[in-house]
Amino acid sequence: MRSVPWWGVLSSAAAPVLLIGGWTVAAVRQPAVFDSTVDTISALAALDATDRVVMTAALAGLGAAHVGTALALRQAATPGRVLLAAGGVATILVAGFPLPAEGTSRAHVLAAGVAFLALAGWPALGGRKGTGVPWSLRRRVSVIAAGVLLALVAAFAVALASDTRVGLFERIAAGSQALWPLAVVLSARRAAVSSRPVRGSG
Repeated sequence: MRSVPWWGVLSSAAAPVLLIGGWTVAAVRQPAVFDSTVDTISALAALDATDRVVMTAALAGLGAAHVGTALALRQAATPGRVLLAAGGVATILVAGFPLPAEGTSRAHVLAAGVAFLALAGWPALGGRKGTGVPWSLRRRVSVIAAGVLLALVAAFAVALASDTRVGLFERIAAGSQALWPLAVVLSARRAAVSSRPVRGSG
């Protein structure tokens, strides 16, 4: 079994660091009225946000990290890797189409929707059958993971429609989507190491 290259470990670890670190630092730079449980991540990169470059760069880096992980995760099925990469590209577009000072942006909403759905659904298409498959890429685990991630996205959509703690539900969904690829990569690395033949000492 081929292992995930070191740069794949780096990209998968960078994703949650960029996202969570980005929204934490960017929120500190906002006026006191900003509430992370209510205001969205996109608001931190909006055209009228204070130091919007912080969250914009974090989102662009997050998208690039997802693309890198998709390229490195050769143990996953190709459709899942393609969907993960698509989610990464859509995340970069989220950064490229910021929210305006007033109103909304159709391009931003579309890119964000594609990103959320792709990053939630990729595990279901990335799972494999057979012996020696890392636990995180087994079909049953992959389907369950996708189901949980999609449920979190649905909860965010309900919060958005009802205007109730939108920021909190978005951060839970987005954070989970950033953490799962790292769990998959670490599982794949461990499985590859375990599958190597043990050489005799004599």
